[in-house]
Amino acid sequence: MSLQIFNTLSREKEIFEPINEGEVGLYTCGPTVYNHLHIGNWRAYIFADLLKRYLQYKKYNVKHIMNITDVEDKIIREVKSQNKSLEELTEFYTDEFFKDRDLLNILPADIYTKATDYINEMVVIIQTLIDKGYAYKSEDGSVYFDIYKDKEYGKLSHFKLSDLKENADGRMKRDEYEKDNTEDFALWKAWVPEDGNVFWETALGKGRPGWHIECSAMSMKNLGESFDIHTGGVDNIFPHHENEIAQSECATGKNFAKYFMHNEHLLVDGIKMAKSAGNFYTLEDIIKKGIDPIAFRLWLYTSNYSTRTNFTITSVIGAQTALMRLREAFLALGEDVGVVNMEYKARFIEYLDNNLDSPQALALVWELLKNTNISIKDKRATILNFDKVLGFGLDKIQKEIIPDEINKLAEEREKAREKKDWAKSDEIRNKINNLGYEVKDTESGSKISKL
Repeated sequence: MSLQIFNTLSREKEIFEPINEGEVGLYTCGPTVYNHLHIGNWRAYIFADLLKRYLQYKKYNVKHIMNITDVEDKIIREVKSQNKSLEELTEFYTDEFFKDRDLLNILPADIYTKATDYINEMVVIIQTLIDKGYAYKSEDGSVYFDIYKDKEYGKLSHFKLSDLKENADGRMKRDEYEKDNTEDFALWKAWVPEDGNVFWETALGKGRPGWHIECSAMSMKNLGESFDIHTGGVDNIFPHHENEIAQSECATGKNFAKYFMHNEHLLVDGIKMAKSAGNFYTLEDIIKKGIDPIAFRLWLYTSNYSTRTNFTITSVIGAQTALMRLREAFLALGEDVGVVNMEYKARFIEYLDNNLDSPQALALVWELLKNTNISIKDKRATILNFDKVLGFGLDKIQKEIIPDEINKLAEEREKAREKKDWAKSDEIRNKINNLGYEVKDTESGSKISKL
């Protein structure tokens, strides 16, 4: 069976056939670096990592580009409110993104492209669109894409402009908006006082790029005018990816990305994540609750990337328990490595070839561990082989032996806590710390680790 993926362009599952045999150009819409990412953002990057790992597992030579959006409406508002420079703000949150990426064991992209490094490339595309009659300059010096000049506009989000003409008389300067407000979108935004020091002097005038043109410039510069796969969350379908396709294809006359793959929303406690609803989580938030970031990764695999999923602390605590069991079972296999079981490998490939069916692939791991007809050495080899795709980092897991003395102190402390003898509990905690260990109280129980 060949790899089949769901292509948002066709709304169908298609056999994956790269433009160039054996090679894959992969572009992932990366973070807008003005704040810490929430766990819904991380679903998009874990999905892209699973896809990339599996393509590499199937021996494709993958060139993976991920952008860093470091100039955009939200960033400029944050620069102003924090009284910082654009560079100070975006570099800090870019570093935070990389730290969290590593905690989730996400493979680094081959190239991270900062939007501010591609201003010249954006100007060239915009000028080409003006010359071809697809874009025009407004009275204030901004440049807009004329969506009615593009006969295929709407082919990704599957709507017809003719249905929206009554609501689409004008221009849209905001980067994000809904389909009901479809209007000509900004390619270049003329400078206004609210932008402060964020501007570039170019042949288009003094100003800054619109959000959508940034990804077109960065992807095509590094992957060519046509490439294989573009990934992102479903919230990117419109307007961002729709506008990317329009401006790119009108500028080049070629197909932009052959396949668009989108992960579904991550709900929290059954509703959309929002700080006002009290259900907004960053990776740091769930770590503070004693949840290993890899447990979050494992939990995401219990549903397909294209399925809307509901996050609850209880469900991820369950994944934490499953991860601990997986690590213990893997360590119990010893250190000798046998050969990969080809029957299990064939089933693993069969599941992931079916639009990255991670729930089935994950269930196969547990089935393999329980199979008494396969030697422990071959089990270890097979699980390590699967983990190249799943990314749990099992090859780095080492058994941490907690001394009996520490375990006994921890038991005494737990008894003191049950009696609500907080003074005694704190005294024992200090003893544990003095012996080089720490105990953390989490919703899933007390955890002991080395300091």
